Amino acid sequence: MTADEIRQLIIAGTIEKFYNNRKWRNLSKKIKKRDNNECQMCKRRGRYSKAQNVHHIKELKDYPKLAYEEDNLESLCISCHNEEHPEKLEKFKKKESKFFNEERW
Repeated sequence: MTADEIRQLIIAGTIEKFYNNRKWRNLSKKIKKRDNNECQMCKRRGRYSKAQNVHHIKELKDYPKLAYEEDNLESLCISCHNEEHPEKLEKFKKKESKFFNEERW
């Protein structure tokens, strides 16, 4: 998949097609193996967590040409990946309902 194809997926809002393609899946396995299946952010903090995600250090939407660059990829645990992308959690947040108390006697 080329950078232009990735850019088109981003515009169309269908970037999951990139993450489901064989080339990315194989590369992410390779990166996890390179990083010993350890979260690199936790490791920098002196902790250990098992890595479940491969993260683009320079974001894919801004740098599609770096999509497959190994130097731009690192293994992260889910917690650290969510920390890096808090905007992706917004869709899972519960909407707070406004408090309404009508007294009924």
